[in-house]
Amino acid sequence: MRRKWVRNGIIIIGVILLIAILNYEIVNRNSWSQWNLPLSGRVIVIDPGHGGPDGGAEGGKTKEKDIALKISKDLRDYLQESGALVLMTRETDRDLADKDKGGLSARKTQDLKRRAKFIDDADPDCVISLHLNAIPSPRWRGAQTFYHPKSKENKVLAKFIQDSLRNQIKNTDRFAKAIEHVYLLKRSKAPSSLVEVGFLSNPDERQLLETKDYQKKIAVSIYNGILRYFTNEKEPSS
Repeated sequence: MRRKWVRNGIIIIGVILLIAILNYEIVNRNSWSQWNLPLSGRVIVIDPGHGGPDGGAEGGKTKEKDIALKISKDLRDYLQESGALVLMTRETDRDLADKDKGGLSARKTQDLKRRAKFIDDADPDCVISLHLNAIPSPRWRGAQTFYHPKSKENKVLAKFIQDSLRNQIKNTDRFAKAIEHVYLLKRSKAPSSLVEVGFLSNPDERQLLETKDYQKKIAVSIYNGILRYFTNEKEPSS
């Protein structure tokens, strides 16, 4: 009889310890999530520029649509790791126009309108449109962030992203710049920014932009700018 009591006592103690351990792990896990998911509850739309028949800017054999998508996917991963719900206007090499839509101009118009609707339907906390530049002169290089001046939050978001690019990538001394004619920025109700990450027309920068390591560095810099915006850091001076 005594052995039975001892055995039952050991079982009861084991159950109590198991419950205590499980409760400790749940509390610990929740606390860990609160400390390490600073973007939890945030909805962010990433818009990789161009796609499909619209290759965007070109430098050599490199096309804007391809690099923009690769950096966008890296940015998505970093944002998701911080708890954000990330939606992308495209995740493959395509545009949003109908397959049988004829004429590049008509396709582009339909594509942009559908991207704008995608953003409206998502009702996000911010929007990042990602592009690359190319101009006739090969001398220009470096990132430039744009915003529509209709909203102060647009400017603040762009300033944080540009400041992070300046300090981390160190490929530019530019500041965030207002622009009024970009359709998606004009249409977006949420704070939004267009990031031109570099120039494909500059041979040295193009070579960097083609590498995975540099793409990730750009994505990290943009991510840090977004994180700084949402964590109420002091706004950059310029």
